[in-house]
Amino acid sequence: MALQEIPLKLAPTKVPKKVRELIDEADRRADEFFNAGLGRRYPNYVPCDPVVFYTAMKELQDGGHINGDIFCEWGCGFAIASGIAALEGMKSHGVEIEEEIAGRAVELTRDLGIPVEIILADYLPEGFEESDGVGGKDLISPTATAGGWDFEPMYGELDPADVALFFVYPWPGQEEMMMDLFTAVSSHGSILLIYLGDGEIEAHMRDEASE
Repeated sequence: MALQEIPLKLAPTKVPKKVRELIDEADRRADEFFNAGLGRRYPNYVPCDPVVFYTAMKELQDGGHINGDIFCEWGCGFAIASGIAALEGMKSHGVEIEEEIAGRAVELTRDLGIPVEIILADYLPEGFEESDGVGGKDLISPTATAGGWDFEPMYGELDPADVALFFVYPWPGQEEMMMDLFTAVSSHGSILLIYLGDGEIEAHMRDEASE
């Protein structure tokens, strides 16, 4: 796999007021969501630890690892990570397949005046599929010709090849599949932040030199 892990120290970091306000409001709305029983309708919605995400992203920014300003969150939920990225100066996009949850992401970011584009779509672009594999999910990529694919994978008008930083919180067993997807659609130097639960997060950079 053409990925190089970027070690993260995750040193304690002071969260700016604007980011804390987003996190607190998102927590309030998430409580309303789950108290209304909507978690049973959307069991796949489980938010990450936003402070851990913020800490990791800031470490990458401050270390000069991020080559660009376009951010994409796969399966964005309420777009908490997308909102944090926007507040930290990135051109932020959240991809969410569930229309009701995408609508809540739009409401949250709009009400707080945070510029995030919510894209109602699957994180698997057209032509990609997932299947049950040994020990987890496998990615099924489009069949390529000698000249590559005869189409460009897109999320609406967002070309994933232009994204500098991706973020995803996959379900257990999806980790390798999401890393394979990142390798398939990203460009050299792009970074994937992948949250693994319980405060654990990793950063991987696409390195074409090792392909």
